[in-house]
This record gives sequence, structure tokens and C-alpha cells, in this order.
Amino acid sequence: MAQRQPDTGRAGDTATEATGPLDAATAGSGAPPPGDEVFRVETHGIDPIPDDERHGSAKDLFWLWFGSNLTFTYVINGALAVSFGLSFWQATAVVVLGGLAFFAISAAGLSGIRTGTATLVISRAAFGVRGNWPAGVLNWVVSIGYTIVNTVVGTLALEAFFADLGWHGGDLTRALALLVTLALTFAVAMWGHATVQFAERWMAYILAVGFAALLVLVVPGTDTLAPASGPGAAGWSLAFVVMLAGPFSYLPMPADYTRYLPRTTSLRAITWSGALGGFLSSVALGVIGVAAATRTDMTDAVAGTERLLPGWFQPVFLALVLGGSVTNSIITLYSSSLNLQVLGIPWTRSKAIVISAAVTALGSLGALFLTDFTDSLLSFLSLLIIVFAPWGGVFLADMLLRRCRYDTAALHAGRDGAYWYRSGYRPAGVTALLAGMTFAALTCDSELWTGPLVAPLGGADLTLAGSLVAGLVHWALARRTDPAATP
Repeated sequence: MAQRQPDTGRAGDTATEATGPLDAATAGSGAPPPGDEVFRVETHGIDPIPDDERHGSAKDLFWLWFGSNLTFTYVINGALAVSFGLSFWQATAVVVLGGLAFFAISAAGLSGIRTGTATLVISRAAFGVRGNWPAGVLNWVVSIGYTIVNTVVGTLALEAFFADLGWHGGDLTRALALLVTLALTFAVAMWGHATVQFAERWMAYILAVGFAALLVLVVPGTDTLAPASGPGAAGWSLAFVVMLAGPFSYLPMPADYTRYLPRTTSLRAITWSGALGGFLSSVALGVIGVAAATRTDMTDAVAGTERLLPGWFQPVFLALVLGGSVTNSIITLYSSSLNLQVLGIPWTRSKAIVISAAVTALGSLGALFLTDFTDSLLSFLSLLIIVFAPWGGVFLADMLLRRCRYDTAALHAGRDGAYWYRSGYRPAGVTALLAGMTFAALTCDSELWTGPLVAPLGGADLTLAGSLVAGLVHWALARRTDPAATP
């Protein structure tokens, strides 16, 4: 077995170049190596995974994306689509189209197979080592922000579950619920990649049964004939923004979960496996939200859904909300530890995750006991799509231009590598990102910011189109200025 690379995020790490396909005999045995076993702390971080430690198959991605997206957030999103004025069938169509975005997210995982490293390391090729840093900071903020939101939702659901059991302890019960929620999330993410995949698979089995029962209980009686209340351009665009924001938020993550797969794993296999997982769970739960919104007031989505359920199922429903919050928090917290290494934290992944867990705990404590800033946090996080939609457009365009071929050693070489470009910045990538961000800011319609072009566009929110603008600008500039980098 080749000597294992140190688990660190420093720029001077050594790495084996991986730019082309290898023979099947050297692409991984399929058995988990000692550094990536269930219930053992993973020894790798953003360092490239050696070929003789590659293992697993594309079907692992189905359970990862299926389990992590069995979260109540999609029920809320479906209900929001109806609140924007769409009918049942119109909102359902938006839910389905939003779910199709997982095909792009899953396909982006090919970069992890080719390089054996994390997405935010690979994006250095598009933006330059220094140009990649601001997006890395914001992505860590977003990951922790959504982990806090999920933790708060899971804690409140568990507190309500305790209340149904007759445990009314006030702040003590809430503190216990928070401790349990944090422990479930942190323990799995701390152990690392193999345990994350194991937990997502087995929690998916349980949650799928529960949410299938919820689907059966909520959808019958849906008013499918209720007409739309004239959503207009604003209603349609907001519905698409809500539905696509979830898949888009995963763009900095897919390679984190494909970097252990054998190099012979095909693009078709990973695309279909991961995409079907995310599509099925997000669409099923989105339809539940759409159906519920035609039957009751979903301003408070948890309370509104509970009103539609028989008393015996309500404790199960609260357990589903908790479980879905934990499965989603696990992957965001795990990726945040890799993110910190990309930013230069000179610690192992397992140590870096303590920082993310501590910030998550403090944020959750503040939201639950000091002040309710959850709505403000969500508004802030949703505004960051102005950055991440264009970032995703540049990253995907760059990956297509390169045909997913990277110099793995150069990704970790800092100023001595090919991806240092000009003082650490790649002009084509940074310019395209700024162009996409400008377009997104001008057409964004959120609680914290309304762009000047929203009114002339009839209230339409075209924030997500910033990804197309950024991708096209990058395509044009890169082909002209960096022909050697775009085979």
C-alpha cells in the first residue's frame, strides 16, 4: 500500500498527479481502507486519496443524496410555491423541475473521482488559489448557517416530541433536545466519510418509510382543481428560486463524497445514482408541501402539517422532522471541515470539524435561548445565492471546458503550481464571477435586497440566471485567454 498522505490543508502538500484513467486493477479494490472505515475517525482530509485506497461504487451516492434530502425543508418549499400564487399542478411542475437540478450537481462529482480531492480544492483551477478564497469563506458561513437552522428545527421538533411524552421541563428539556441533536450530528460527521455514508443509508431506510406514510396521509383530499391566483412573473420566478436554491447550495460539495470512488467509476453511473437520490426525496417532500398548502394554512409549516395528521402519527411526524434535520446537517458539517482545510487551517479534518461544531453549538444556543434570529439568518443565507449561483456557473463551465481534466499536484502546490495564475487569481474566472454577481444583484428580489431591475421585469427574480451569465462569460474569456487550460 502506498504511503498515506498527511491529512492537512496546507498549500505545500504533496500529491500524486491524476489526470487520466487508470487500469481497473489499480483503481481501488472496493473494500474500505483502514483510513476510511465506519465508526473510525477518517485519516484523510483534502489530500488526494491514493488509488489503492479508493473503494465503493456509484450506488453509494444514491443513498447519500436520498437520505440527506429527506428533510422537512422541501415541504416548506413546496408550500411556499403555492403561497406565491401557483396552483397545485403548477407548483408540482416547479418542484419536479427543481429536482432535475440534481443531475448537474451529481455530474459535478466526476471532478472528485478524477482528482481524489474536495470540490473547493478543485475550484482553484477556475479562480486561482487566492481567487478561490472568498468563495471558500462564504461557503463555510453558508454551511454553518444552514447547520444552525437545521439544528434549531431538529431541537424544537425533539422538544415537542418530549412534550408529547409528558416531559415538560422548560429550558432544561430544550437544552437536552439541543444536546441530543448536536451529538447525533457531530458524532457522525466527526468519524468521517465512511460513517457519513453508512448513517445516511440507514437513516434513509427509516425516514423513507415515515415520509411515505406522511405522503399517504396528506395528499388525499388535495384540492388539485384550485385555480392559480395570478402568480405572474414574480410568483413563478420566486417559486423557481426557492426550489433551485436547495440543489444549488450543494455545488461546493459533490466531489467531497466522490473522491474515494475508484477512478474507473463512470460519469453516467455517478450522475444517475446521485441525481435519482436527490430527485426522489426532494420531489416527494415538495409535493407533500404543495398538497398541504392547498388544505391548510402553512405559515407555520410544522404546525400546519400537524393539523392534517391523526393524533397517533404526530409523534412520528416530529421524529421525521428531527431525523431529516440531522441527515442534512451531517453532510454540511462534514464538508465544512474540509472547507476549513481549504482555507488554510493547518489541522487534521477531525480537529477542524471541532471549530465548525463549536460555532454551530453557539449559534444554536443563541437562537434557542437568547434571541430568535433564525428568520434573519435565513434571509441572509438566501441572499448569498447572489454569490453562489454565479460561482456554480463558473465552476461547471470550467469543468466542461477542461473535460474534467486537472493536474492534481498543481491544485495543492500553491504559488509553485499551474493554478497560481496571476498573483493567485485567474482573470477569466474572477471576471466571470463578478459579471454573474452583478447580474444576480440587479435582478434579486429578497427581504434584504431588491435589485433595480426587478420592477422593470415585472417583479421577476432572476438571481439564478446569474449562473448562466457567469458560465457564458467564463466560457468566452477562458477559451480566448487560457487556451492551454481548456483542452
